[in-house]
Amino acid sequence: MKKAKILCLVFALVFCAVGITAGMISFFAQPETVISADAANIVKGDTKANIKAVQTRLKALGYYKISVDGIWGPKTRAAVKAFQKDYGLVQDGIVGSKTEKALGITLTGSSSGAGGYSSSEMNLLARCVYAEARGEPYTGQVAIAAVVLNRVRSSKFPNTISGVIYQSGAFTCVSDGQINYTPNSTATQAAKDAVNGWDPTNGCLYYYNPATATSKWIWSLKVELTIGRHSFARA
Repeated sequence: MKKAKILCLVFALVFCAVGITAGMISFFAQPETVISADAANIVKGDTKANIKAVQTRLKALGYYKISVDGIWGPKTRAAVKAFQKDYGLVQDGIVGSKTEKALGITLTGSSSGAGGYSSSEMNLLARCVYAEARGEPYTGQVAIAAVVLNRVRSSKFPNTISGVIYQSGAFTCVSDGQINYTPNSTATQAAKDAVNGWDPTNGCLYYYNPATATSKWIWSLKVELTIGRHSFARA
């Protein structure tokens, strides 16, 4: 009986020692590299020319399998990450100076925001995405941003991001104040992806949540597709 108690005590001391050691290793370990939430996909500028240059080089190296279109989407980012992994770079999917050098390309600098929009416009678009679609699938968040941009291009709506978003009665998040919430990195990235040409809605100008929509008119629109809790329509 005494031997059993002694063995139990020994095991307990061993487990405590292992736990303390693991805790010390965790405490002194180097932190992971944190990428700023407002970092661009391409640090020098998310221009169509830069994106095409990255895609072309990645395709030549066998990392990018689809057509070069100058649109920054999930497949482009995945190709960048795969390249970074093989070349011992930080796998953040962002083409910074080290990745640019490893790719063997020279990108052009740009002082404007993504797609030619200013940083304030990009921030407003990200705030709209966050307010309207946080918690939705990522594709659904990009879709919300795409609807805003589709309206900017349409003659039926104002021709600026701020004009579209702040158009009277257009977005619930404006009327309830949620447009002023600080967007997270996911909403910021979704806005950038939409500006860079990704439109999961294929040109839709409207969206609504069937569970909460009260407008009779919105229900009269033909639904083109549904992403998460939102239905998307053209007109």
